[in-house]
Amino acid sequence: MEAGARGSIADVAGVSVGHCTLNDGDVQTGVTVVRPHDGDVYRNKVPAASCVINGFGKSTGLVQVDELGVLETPIALTNTFGVGTVANAQTHSACEINPMIGRDRPSVNPLVFECNDGYLNDMQAFAVQEAHYRDALAACSQDFARGAVGAGRGMSCFELKGGIGTASRIAHIEGRTYVTGALVLANFGRLPQLTIAGDHVGRRLHAAKQTKIAPEQGSIIMLIATDAPLDSRQLRRLAMRAAAGLARTGSVYGHGSGDIALAFSTAYTVAHNAAFIAMPPLLADAFIDPLFQAAADSIEQAILDALFSAESVTGRDGHRRISLTDALKTQP
Repeated sequence: MEAGARGSIADVAGVSVGHCTLNDGDVQTGVTVVRPHDGDVYRNKVPAASCVINGFGKSTGLVQVDELGVLETPIALTNTFGVGTVANAQTHSACEINPMIGRDRPSVNPLVFECNDGYLNDMQAFAVQEAHYRDALAACSQDFARGAVGAGRGMSCFELKGGIGTASRIAHIEGRTYVTGALVLANFGRLPQLTIAGDHVGRRLHAAKQTKIAPEQGSIIMLIATDAPLDSRQLRRLAMRAAAGLARTGSVYGHGSGDIALAFSTAYTVAHNAAFIAMPPLLADAFIDPLFQAAADSIEQAILDALFSAESVTGRDGHRRISLTDALKTQP
């Protein structure tokens, strides 16, 4: 399918991304923030839903998202041991803008996703601090780095260097044009599984390494944004199609992998105190297939983007992950 102008999740109008990267010897980690719009997400929530493909994960905020069908903070990504700190940072940030949260107003639902970057990063250093969330939030822009940056700094993918990847696709439905964008935190997969456009690249790379196949212990967080008018029920269906894109790259959603997708729409917002919700006409389910294809295609491309964008990184105890680009240079 046709890609948007930037080839990123920011092709969905209003969406922006920021990173804070920690790169210091054994500390190889960070925070990535995705803003669904530039305003106060607590006051003007966006419709959303998640899909847990394999639940080996420690994210926070998903229960309320799936119950109420909205986001009320930016989306944050970090390492497993940083979830609590980043959730506190989100709560503090929301309370500074809305001082009555938890007093005369309901509490806020921080939304933090994680992957385990412990191979390259010393997670027991607890290096991620609240200030790093604030720095990533302040850095949000339509133009942002990819690869071994932000939350993706210490991540591994198919036993190669993983990280942040993004892509977008354009769908044409009944004379209208809609954009679907994806951003992934890629930290999953075994090398022999790696498949690129149907080519089993990983098998050749694994044969050259002559190493044992280790159990799956990674994760992937997949975010899908769209400007199509969908409700939370339809967004959960859209999030589910992330699994199709993930599977195309060779993943089988291993036992130890936390594979989680979240989809949100920017077509309308839900005001915090509104008695009624002003919504545009929603897309009928019978016409939603192009968005399903766009979601699957953009997730697949975003994973490849993470692999091709990442640089080789040496981290904790001298552990090293070579980039896909460097690995391919060794092949005939």
